[in-house]
Amino acid sequence: MAAILEMDNIVLNLPPQPYEDVIRRCGEMLVNGGYVKPPYVDGMLARDRSFSTAIGNHIAIPHGEKIYKEEILKTGLVVLTYPEGVDWNGEKVFLVVGIAAKGNEHLEILENIADKLEEAQDVINLVNSADQKAIFSLLTG
Repeated sequence: MAAILEMDNIVLNLPPQPYEDVIRRCGEMLVNGGYVKPPYVDGMLARDRSFSTAIGNHIAIPHGEKIYKEEILKTGLVVLTYPEGVDWNGEKVFLVVGIAAKGNEHLEILENIADKLEEAQDVINLVNSADQKAIFSLLTG
């Protein structure tokens, strides 16, 4: 997991903004990190329009629709934290993990997130810690 998340791709303490802008920011970070081609960002927006990527416990995991898989160059993650929260289709989200995954690697990533952030309070505590290394360790350990 460590190879798919770089410390530079963990951005903390962001101010609230519309969730569509959050998705675009995740997508741009994935593009700039060399994980995806630019059209993947459109796939991320389309995915959230068809089915919200807010998964509960104050977490959202924006990722592209299946038809955009060909735009993925390599598996990667980006992480954004919003201590004041983002309204994500009526759900309050504090932790956003943008995902680009080759093959079925996204299943392992999602399982890891679900296992380690089982409780909503764990997510809030992690976001409020503003500890980049703790987030990196949690998601890559």
